[in-house]
Amino acid sequence: QLQLAESGGGSVQAGGSLRLSCLASGDTYRGRCIAWFRQAPGKGRERVAGIYTGAGGSHYADFARGRFTISQDNLKNTVYLLMTSLKPEGTARYYCATDGGIRVNGGDCPRRPNSQYNDWGQGTEVIVSS
Repeated sequence: QLQLAESGGGSVQAGGSLRLSCLASGDTYRGRCIAWFRQAPGKGRERVAGIYTGAGGSHYADFARGRFTISQDNLKNTVYLLMTSLKPEGTARYYCATDGGIRVNGGDCPRRPNSQYNDWGQGTEVIVSS
């Protein structure tokens, strides 16, 4: 089972940037759908962005496109989420997760339902002040 550990959260003013890291360990890293999710206080969990750790194809939620960038370092088994132009509504706990499968083609990663992401990290807190 792939284990995930997030880091990089913190407090930032609106308009600022943060880079979150998701370190994967314990199993094969390549060929996974790994996604970043967030959960704001009192709200449900929503997907922010995802990446296929094979060829590296990525996808974004509408609110993230153009401001956030997901990337990976295969040598470090790490997925990153660079968040720029942060807004107060970005205040949330951010998690990375995977659906547990290994695939040779990541074309289905954007279509994987959130309910299929079963392996989660502990999350990292992001606070954006106005």
